[in-house]
Amino acid sequence: QVQLVESGGGLVQAGGSLRLSCVASRNIFRLGWYRQFPGKQRELVATITTGGSTDYADSVKGRFTISRDNAKNTVYLQMNSLKPEDTAVYYCNGRTTFLGRNYEYWGQGTQVTVSS
Repeated sequence: QVQLVESGGGLVQAGGSLRLSCVASRNIFRLGWYRQFPGKQRELVATITTGGSTDYADSVKGRFTISRDNAKNTVYLQMNSLKPEDTAVYYCNGRTTFLGRNYEYWGQGTQVTVSS
């Protein structure tokens, strides 16, 4: 079993910045961030592979940057120019394949609140 532990959420004013961190208990091929608005399903924010390939939701392109430190099994999400509509619970996500089976893991979530 893989554990993902997030940190870095909080309250920030519109236009401000926050950095989220997620430490995995072991190396995971694809790490990323999803967010969930009240009453909605989780949606992709950004993902990154061990090789550095990234994918972003259109709504965050140019404002958020995902990065990772493979030596520390850690993924980061730098969020700049935050908007009130970015307010959500952010979840760290890990995906890997082992012996032909796909595995997915989730962190406990961290609240990000952007005030107007």
